Amino acid sequence: MKKILPSFSYIFHPIFIPAMATLFYLFYNDADFVSHEKIFVFFQVVIVTVFIPILAFLLLRATGNIDSVMISKISQRKIPLIIHCFLIILLVRKSITIDRYTELHFFLLGGLLSTLLALILLFANIKASLHLIAISSLTVFIIGLSLHLRIQSIFTITILILLNGFIASSRLEMKAHTYKELVIGFCLGAIPQLLLLVLWL
Repeated sequence: MKKILPSFSYIFHPIFIPAMATLFYLFYNDADFVSHEKIFVFFQVVIVTVFIPILAFLLLRATGNIDSVMISKISQRKIPLIIHCFLIILLVRKSITIDRYTELHFFLLGGLLSTLLALILLFANIKASLHLIAISSLTVFIIGLSLHLRIQSIFTITILILLNGFIASSRLEMKAHTYKELVIGFCLGAIPQLLLLVLWL
């Protein structure tokens, strides 16, 4: 099991979570969108939240500002988080708008708030687990989406809850975080999503 645990940190890396949330959103709202719109929305999110961050990572690594894909050092986390904030703002202002993609819009806003809080904590020399921020925000979003659309998603929600545990264990196994940093990450991911639920649930 100890050999398998690190894989969770890579498979469920924070940059993949917005794309996963988009897939769930489009799947649950299947009747509301035609196929070409689903593809368009999904690829917009993937380009902005996966491809551009990967290119930014490669650039930062080439210039010596980052030494690992997990960005373990506090000093190296600030620039990637700032870039992430700008990319999310771009999405919610230009593409995933509140009038057309309400639930996904608020998920991304919650992610933006979580990222800003994590960034602020860095200036106090406090590191939060970005992995736990990501997976806990996705879990709350899927629970809210299931309630909102009256869809039975017990299996999916159970898997997501278990993934929170596996990913936390993975981060501990890799010695990337302390228990405190994992708890902070979980709270930073879940609480903004919970607070924004009242605006669309």
